[in-house]
Amino acid sequence: MKSGQLQIEQLDAEYRSIPRFNNFLWQQLDTLNLSYVGNINGISSLFFAGPNVPKGLASVTANRISPVLRPDKGGKLAVRTPRLLVNHFLVKFNPKSIIRHYDVNIKQEVLPKHGRPGKISKSNLAMIRDKLFADDPSSFPRAMTAYDGEKNIFSAVSLPTGTFKVQVSEAEDAKPRSYLFTIKLVNELELHKLKDYLDGKLRSTPRDILQGMDVVVKEHPARTMISVSRSFHSVRDHQIHLGHGIIASRGCQHSLKPTSQGIALCLDYSVLSFHEPLSVIEFLTKHISGFNLNNFRSFRRAVEGVLKGLKVRVTHRVTKQKYVITGLTRDDAQYITFPQEDPDGKASQNVRLVEYFRQKYHRDIVHQDIPCLEMKSKMKNYVPMEFCVLVEGQVFPKEYLKETEAKMLKKFSLANPKDRQKTICRMVQDGDGPCSGEIIRNFGIEVSKNMTSLIGRVIGVIKIPVDKEKCQWNLVGKGVVEGKPIDSDDYQDRLNPRRFIPKLIARCQSLGIRMEEPLFYQPTSMRKFSNVDVLREQLETVNERAHKSCGGQLQFLLCVMSRKDPGYKYLKWISETKVGIVTQCCLSTPANEGKDQYLANLGLKINAKLGGSNAELSGRLPYFGNENRVMFIGADVNHPGAQNKTSPSIAAVVGTINWPAANRYAARVRPQYHRKEQILNFGDMCLELVECYSRLNKAKPEKIVIFRDGVSEGQFDMVLNEELTDIMKAFKSINYTPTITLIVAQKRHQTRLFPGDEGSTGNVSPGTVVDTTIVHPFEYDFYLCSHYGSLGTSKPTHYYVLWDEHGLSSDDLQRLIYNLCFTFARCTKPVSLVPPVYYADLVAYRGRLYHEAVMEGQSPSSSSSRTSSSLSTAASLEERFFTLHADLENIMFFV
Repeated sequence: MKSGQLQIEQLDAEYRSIPRFNNFLWQQLDTLNLSYVGNINGISSLFFAGPNVPKGLASVTANRISPVLRPDKGGKLAVRTPRLLVNHFLVKFNPKSIIRHYDVNIKQEVLPKHGRPGKISKSNLAMIRDKLFADDPSSFPRAMTAYDGEKNIFSAVSLPTGTFKVQVSEAEDAKPRSYLFTIKLVNELELHKLKDYLDGKLRSTPRDILQGMDVVVKEHPARTMISVSRSFHSVRDHQIHLGHGIIASRGCQHSLKPTSQGIALCLDYSVLSFHEPLSVIEFLTKHISGFNLNNFRSFRRAVEGVLKGLKVRVTHRVTKQKYVITGLTRDDAQYITFPQEDPDGKASQNVRLVEYFRQKYHRDIVHQDIPCLEMKSKMKNYVPMEFCVLVEGQVFPKEYLKETEAKMLKKFSLANPKDRQKTICRMVQDGDGPCSGEIIRNFGIEVSKNMTSLIGRVIGVIKIPVDKEKCQWNLVGKGVVEGKPIDSDDYQDRLNPRRFIPKLIARCQSLGIRMEEPLFYQPTSMRKFSNVDVLREQLETVNERAHKSCGGQLQFLLCVMSRKDPGYKYLKWISETKVGIVTQCCLSTPANEGKDQYLANLGLKINAKLGGSNAELSGRLPYFGNENRVMFIGADVNHPGAQNKTSPSIAAVVGTINWPAANRYAARVRPQYHRKEQILNFGDMCLELVECYSRLNKAKPEKIVIFRDGVSEGQFDMVLNEELTDIMKAFKSINYTPTITLIVAQKRHQTRLFPGDEGSTGNVSPGTVVDTTIVHPFEYDFYLCSHYGSLGTSKPTHYYVLWDEHGLSSDDLQRLIYNLCFTFARCTKPVSLVPPVYYADLVAYRGRLYHEAVMEGQSPSSSSSRTSSSLSTAASLEERFFTLHADLENIMFFV
């Protein structure tokens, strides 16, 4: 078939009848030589493959939709074009090289008596690997390999395959243990495929090659530095002492990224607090105020609380083994005895611990009048404290830091741009860092020591009178766009109402928000916050009292608390899902002080929660400004903490319900399976929001822009082929076919932008955009720093377009997002993240509070025949606990 003709095979007439595809695909593909791939999961997957897929359209590879291509060579609009430095360091590699990928399986040769092999720790896995390589260095050259610490070895040369017996002794006096080390070749990674991908000749990301190169680059710091999560911390540099046996350390984080200039190593750092690797007794002396070994009994409980769970090394014998402290012995060292086995393995008479250490290790126990440490072990294992040293790299939770320590940590973390830039450059040049050592050189990889230099753009906003440098505005002499009249409210808890209430009313009046005198003022005890049933009864009583007093609904309740309290989550859950009251909490101390800016911020929140409009663009939004009906949707998932193994993840979706201002949102929140990133009910939640929009505007939106938060590049396929499919199926169920654009917003990345001018000490300007050099070679992404960074170094948001049925150019999309950042209801400055995503994050966190309230606040009477544990299990995923009250489901209760 001639070029210029549309090649479609087995095309279902059903799809030709859909307006979206008539208007968007058929007409735009009419002159292209493309092949129809087929009907994949219905409407969402009807797409084409071929050499001429237009930029801005998605294509299908092996029945999966890929992200859209960049529609142009980047934006052109700019009020300034500053020179920038970026923490991307160019990586050179030999396209002719091959990296061999081996699968590794390590297990004990002899199974334990119970028959089930125990899990081998990462440190022991590395020890076994090192022993095998040391025993036969010619066959297993350690400098030519990289190990991920678990199942994968990448090698620059061929390695022997098969099963090898390795004997490892954890201590000089310990019996060696035998392991079977099985290694087999699973893939040969040809680096020319990576070059083809960077040149645009391949569409699918060669993740296996990038994974292999990433392990290679991490191998040297893994051997020379302390690895904590994804960071590498130096044992001697980039540290400060916080006091009390705690240090703060800057750990480098790095990743490889395919960019327009080639593969780049992106390096940044994060700061953590650690236990200082001291002897246990020295640590206790520093950490516990007034600690005295001569009065140990008085400090026993504090010592046990501080040490339990920490890892130590012992000094009375040579060993690489680490031990976990489980507690303190009941008796002091001088009174501890234990049965000692004779050479035949039979128990003999009891031996005193003091005598055992003297005879076995030739060590005298000095501090015999204090307990020993109990270690986690199959057999009883008691070690005197004086022979124990804390293992390096043990994180000290920042929530346990004292006020002065926390301030020092924050100051150390919030480095200004110049200082951060210098630290990053030092880390790149560090001999222990990822860019040094012989390993990467042996793989033919070379990393530049210079940051990437490029020209950025600063874009403008539609007619908003703001500070030129910070893009902020103040509310002196100004008001909100639409102030909701507040006819009645209720104030709770201790404060000076005669001072606070008139000030709040006056400040709201100056903002254009008419606030009447409170309907009534009702003091109550903070103790009621801790009981769900009592708090619900109180809120219902307040609601009924308001109804009787004025014959109408209580408009909002202002709860002035004397302190931060865990009962806050109970208040929000009950008022927002059970009673249907808009609440605004604040603390009594700043309320009594009544500072102007504090009262203004309080007024902004209250106005937004009641449906008022705090800020609108004076002109129409870019690109969509003349359209009749447009909706912006934001989505996020909140996951439980790393230590929590059972709580559900919380999905939240928000959507605009007004146009053209597009600054009022409705929200939906749902629980889902533990740490499940895919939003399970995405389609239903979006459909609910569309129907809400329809009820308020008498018509459904014709165009929808979805912003998805919290997903990495590896999850783009899930977002495109699972979540987007679900949304379109839900829309199709009511014969609704809006055009859709889907954009991922990423804040968890390591890219930082620095001013390129020598004299500049501040952050990049708000509105700074980068869409060349450091972005993807051909997919549609860009970095936007939309906020003014007053503390530390600004981090831009990385926007990645996965799907676009609107044909948005780079200029159109960047201006649209930047303008939206000025419409956030809670502050008078542009925010760092597009508001739909910002609000979705707030709602997801609110859902987390709901779950905690349900789990913690169940009363005995509510459990009836079920046990509290079974109730918790059932309740954690029941949507009824997260369903908003009808009076709140279409307003911004969450701001």
